[in-house]
Amino acid sequence: MSFELSLEEGRLLVWLARRAAEEYVRSGRRIEAPADVPEKFREKCGVFVTINKESGGRRVLRGCIGFPYPMYPLVEAVIEASINSATEDPRFPPVSPEELDEIVFEVSVLTPPQRVEVEKVTEYPRKIKVGRDGLIVRRGPYSGLLLPQVPVEWNWDEEEFLCQCSLKAGLSPDCWLMEDTQ
Repeated sequence: MSFELSLEEGRLLVWLARRAAEEYVRSGRRIEAPADVPEKFREKCGVFVTINKESGGRRVLRGCIGFPYPMYPLVEAVIEASINSATEDPRFPPVSPEELDEIVFEVSVLTPPQRVEVEKVTEYPRKIKVGRDGLIVRRGPYSGLLLPQVPVEWNWDEEEFLCQCSLKAGLSPDCWLMEDTQ
């Protein structure tokens, strides 16, 4: 699936994410999806909304929730993910109205996840491109997801990206080397 957004469309999604979260945080009301959006915003897409707070010249994560699979039209998924990121991320207290002026929104639109095919598990790092690919590591009932920008922000190589995604799943960092890990 090829899905490209223009800079203007990306800005519109960030504006929508901010508007949805601000309205919900201030009033408890969910906004309606705008009717006058580009047609591609009606396609089902995976999406994550990341919320960072500007604090002392650096960004501090305040929430990141989304849908890894294309379950909802993009416009609706952005609204839900934004509200959930601001109010439901279990790692953080809900965003307060007083914080809204210090909050930066980031919208990540995802293509459907694809299994990385390898003959040997040691080939995984060569099949991943940092900055382009997100990762989902799954083993049994455990799974972890990291967005493409995470290894760039932390200056990880492909192997460290796999290790950190395994840790995010609650698994050992080398679990990606086990045959029954996906």
